[in-house]
Amino acid sequence: MDRPRPGLNRRRFLRGTALAAVPYALLPDARAGATAQAVDYPLAEWQPANSGNYTVSNRPTTYPLDYVVIHVTQETYPNTLSIFQNPAKKVSAHYVVRSADGHVAQCVREANIAWHAGNWDYNTRSIGIEHEGWVDQPAYFTNTLYEQSARLTAAVCDTYRIPKDRAHIIGHYEVPGTDHTDPGPNWDWTRYIRLVNFA
Repeated sequence: MDRPRPGLNRRRFLRGTALAAVPYALLPDARAGATAQAVDYPLAEWQPANSGNYTVSNRPTTYPLDYVVIHVTQETYPNTLSIFQNPAKKVSAHYVVRSADGHVAQCVREANIAWHAGNWDYNTRSIGIEHEGWVDQPAYFTNTLYEQSARLTAAVCDTYRIPKDRAHIIGHYEVPGTDHTDPGPNWDWTRYIRLVNFA
């Protein structure tokens, strides 16, 4: 039986103490299923939707990307992620933005078709971004949510050369055939488009 070398336990203790001071999300493999290449948007955390809730594709080769569709979850952030991970729900979005701190989760790769708009043509040609909150509760639309979402939308628009205007950054309610009203009357479109253009 090997005898422990002097100082080894102290080194392990110090290493453990140093790791304990590192934020959990920065530790290797801290995010389930996360890899360095897993996200398209570098500030996002990978929280994959169930593969039965989106269509694998090779956009923009298979379909051009023309729109960003803005949604409001009508759910909490963790419940939204759970819904996207439930194969029985048959729904997903590319991104979810948390209200309190603007944290971004990516659930579907941008190359794939998320099932978010309720219109196949628009699904094939858009990136869907969900925002935690309810359409009738404007307190969920925090400054940080607007700012972080605008940075994300600007990055998507820059990547796919989507114009940063209201003709191409649209609400779910503007998708033909939808019965949804999000992001609702409390969403400040003027502010949002301005933030996207200055991001």
